[in-house]
Amino acid sequence: MPASKAQQKAVSKYMKENYDVYQIRMKKGQKDTIKAHAEARGESVNGFINRAISETMERDGGVPAASEEG
Repeated sequence: MPASKAQQKAVSKYMKENYDVYQIRMKKGQKDTIKAHAEARGESVNGFINRAISETMERDGGVPAASEEG
């Protein structure tokens, strides 16, 4: 059953209030490679990208562990 207009509006409002959106560009074919890598580890692409960013920033000393979000 499709979501009602009220449900769609509620989800849209929640997403806008709780998440930032960042668009990235990459060379053709890299998206498929990233997707396969994430799926092989049981992750979504979004989860993998967020983990990769968090781990790199932590390793580089740029983000305290308490502010990481997965």
